[in-house]
Amino acid sequence: MGLFSFLTQEIAIDLGTANTIIIHNDKVVVDEPSIVALDASTGKLLAIGEKARQMHGKTHENIKTIRPLRDGVIADFNAAEQMIRGMIKIINPRQKFFTPTLRMVVCIPSGSTEVEIRAVRDSAEHAGGRDVYMIYEPMAAAIGIGIDVEEPEGSMVVDIGGGTTEIAVIALGGIVCNQSIRIAGDGFTADIQAYMRHQHNIKIGERTAEDIKIEVGSALPDLEDPPRDYNVRGPNLMTAMPIEIPISYQEIAHCLDKSLSKVESAIISVLEQTPPELYADIVSKGIYLAGGGALLRGLDKRLTDKINIPFHIAEDPLHAVARGTGIALKNVDNFSFLLR
Repeated sequence: MGLFSFLTQEIAIDLGTANTIIIHNDKVVVDEPSIVALDASTGKLLAIGEKARQMHGKTHENIKTIRPLRDGVIADFNAAEQMIRGMIKIINPRQKFFTPTLRMVVCIPSGSTEVEIRAVRDSAEHAGGRDVYMIYEPMAAAIGIGIDVEEPEGSMVVDIGGGTTEIAVIALGGIVCNQSIRIAGDGFTADIQAYMRHQHNIKIGERTAEDIKIEVGSALPDLEDPPRDYNVRGPNLMTAMPIEIPISYQEIAHCLDKSLSKVESAIISVLEQTPPELYADIVSKGIYLAGGGALLRGLDKRLTDKINIPFHIAEDPLHAVARGTGIALKNVDNFSFLLR
């Protein structure tokens, strides 16, 4: 730490479609939903994170809530910049007159195009980043889980986030083969909304669908420790009268089946591309699951039964990518071959 170290602040950002996590000094200092509320006429920032999430779907014409990221990439450049800036401000609430220069490592989906990477870099630089590095999400997840990515051994990581599912085989500090599919947490939420509409004639919002996923979400129709039914309230689509319906985990397992089958196909497709020596390592070590989607009940068992390779859920799947990004930030010089 040099004399002017206080002038530079180092932060690691997991810029997710559903949640943004910022790590500073090895600690999670911000863990908020990726959503902003703006004044519709002036474009002024009104709220970010949890406060903005509570407004989502409940606003009037003067306020609009925006999720700046869609499918893991920036969809609204201005809102993304305001969100990053606002979340950085949460770390430094007292520094009104002087803001330290920022050195950041931001993680990006492995299937990002050059244009999408440029958008993330520009947003980070506009929000005050002087040195901005990028790391691919599956690589960050592997580091966060505790895998030694530089070993001449194959490791496979499946990171099911909000917007994308990242599947990658990693060896010798690089990604050997990978696939990034845009079926993940948001897709599951949309499936639940559509299911409730078609099956029960009830109209529900994104937040209610998210709550159903958390309370009774399941990947298997028979669980050893099943959750209790969840009561859903909303208007009947035909009559607009209020109705209440109990939803069981079996129904949600049935409604998510199609999307989960696509995730399985993508995992098998990556395994097909894997060189045989690395394939043998993966079979003996198993495949690691990270991201919020890894918390879906019975997902590891479903994938293990389908693919015949053991699946292990990371210790703290929600923060695995952020923690890996934080480790890469601390060892920028050692991990320079991983950073863009």
